[in-house]
Amino acid sequence: MSKVDKATDENITWVETVPTLTHFAQVGDASLYVPLPDDWYLGLSDVLDSTESIASGDYKAVNLAGAGTISSVTNALGGELKLFVFGGDGAQFATAPEHKSAAASALDGVRSWAKHGLGLNLRVAMVQVGEVRAAGFDVCVAFWQASRNVRYAMFIGGGLEWAESQMKSGGIFLPLTAVTQEPNFTGLSCQWGTVKSRNGSVVSLIVKRGPEASDVSFAEATSEVIALLDDSISANPIPDKGPDVSWPSASLRLQSYVGRSAVPLWWRRIQVVCTAAIIWTIFRLGITIGQFVPDDYRRELAANTDFRKFNDGLLMTIDCTFETIERLQQALDAATAKGIIRYGIHTQSEALITCVAPSVLNSSHMHFVDGAGGGYASAAKQLVG
Repeated sequence: MSKVDKATDENITWVETVPTLTHFAQVGDASLYVPLPDDWYLGLSDVLDSTESIASGDYKAVNLAGAGTISSVTNALGGELKLFVFGGDGAQFATAPEHKSAAASALDGVRSWAKHGLGLNLRVAMVQVGEVRAAGFDVCVAFWQASRNVRYAMFIGGGLEWAESQMKSGGIFLPLTAVTQEPNFTGLSCQWGTVKSRNGSVVSLIVKRGPEASDVSFAEATSEVIALLDDSISANPIPDKGPDVSWPSASLRLQSYVGRSAVPLWWRRIQVVCTAAIIWTIFRLGITIGQFVPDDYRRELAANTDFRKFNDGLLMTIDCTFETIERLQQALDAATAKGIIRYGIHTQSEALITCVAPSVLNSSHMHFVDGAGGGYASAAKQLVG
């Protein structure tokens, strides 16, 4: 066995020792997380001009770039990317040192694809965990068991937030390369339509640590927000039975950019329309094909969403009543006044779904949820406190 293969096996084994949280109220408790090794790397992406896309009603393209980062890097690493988080207008991940080169090539490919395919400027960067700690921050990780079949990585310690701010200021970046590898987006899809709020409004919420917070007070503040939402009529924006089956007219153009660039765009669009027609018919009529049961898949989709997570702060996209939103704002303002938190909140009428599902027969398909009217990107620009 080569040194690289041995290191890969050891790191795969290490990831399996990362704690898994079974109660979402635990996500703010730093004592339940474990530190990433110093020699690991963080990878980041962020759409530079997301505000313009929101204003033009093309926020779905921004979400596709964020999910595309996860899809491309995962495929480049042979499916061995387990520690990642979707942020709406970008994504962050952690990977072992032997995968740094492949991850960097995949990031470079996504950057080029976002520019030439989606018309978006995507910033990308990588930084070693040891450098983050040298700057006075930490990167610790745990898993959240979102459903029976899917778990998502949660990060705490301030390191990812620091790295993102460094990327945005130009302090860290991934240099452009002379030869860009075409990204592999196997499994990436944005063909579900928007999902309308059932309770009143879809809320995109970000709660970050404030200047006066201790580990304990910040954990208590996030737990209070989670408890308030759990006790009210608020929920995953995707219904338990899954999203409605509607013709994905708004998604067909974007989906055509996911295919290989060697194939002419006009032919990719024909393929996308034909594939969408088949998928729409199967789901609309509930046609069972072998082991694939459309209604089961839709229920799994709802259960597997990442509508709540923790990435150096609480991130949630939830369907709330207007009364709940008012109570939530009051709790957030009270914690902000004490310097315990900073927060951003954005409301809209619909949610978006972007999927990474390499196989519909594997129940671990993942689905990233964001608000359709700007979501996390708009909430981040409204951070107060």
